[in-house]
Amino acid sequence: MTRPRIIGLTGSIGMGKSTVAEMFERAGVPVFDADAEVRAMQGAGGELIDAIEAEFPGSTGPNGVERDALGKLVFGDKTALARLEAIVHPAVARKREAFLIEHAGAPIVVFDIPLLFEKGGHEAVDSVVVVSAPAEVQRERVLARENMTPEKFAHILSLQVPDAEKRARADHVIDTGLALHETEAQVHNLIPKLAEAPRKD
Repeated sequence: MTRPRIIGLTGSIGMGKSTVAEMFERAGVPVFDADAEVRAMQGAGGELIDAIEAEFPGSTGPNGVERDALGKLVFGDKTALARLEAIVHPAVARKREAFLIEHAGAPIVVFDIPLLFEKGGHEAVDSVVVVSAPAEVQRERVLARENMTPEKFAHILSLQVPDAEKRARADHVIDTGLALHETEAQVHNLIPKLAEAPRKD
């Protein structure tokens, strides 16, 4: 059975990745949003609540995972983080497989994965699209977010592959430092090229 070409969409914080993912969706391309799936599985009644509560007692409540409580338990603790990822990652993988089956007839699908390079996911996709903008635009966007500080921003950046390296490793780069309609035009122009890209398998 043929499968769609899988496009890995990634970009550092504040680069506009979610906006570009929406542009792909508007153009009719199915998008798998890994973060959204995790939020749903950790939300009220989510399928991961019991497993997370069992591993990290006191980290969930009526609305699902208490992000602050869980964050305090895993932040800076690599062993605890690995235990959490052992619960979350297989569940996301199952959702991704179901998504691929559901959209088996599509020419391309997009996997929206923030830490594509950091977690090695780039090896499992056919093409990598990196969303990028000038550093000063990125900084302005991120610092405008609620509860964001320059220190927090610097810490997040320290955990991510630098933008210049992402761009160098990408098959395609979408510039979001432009007007929205110009970025959307880049997305539309790219879709036919992605549909013709060679598969890795």
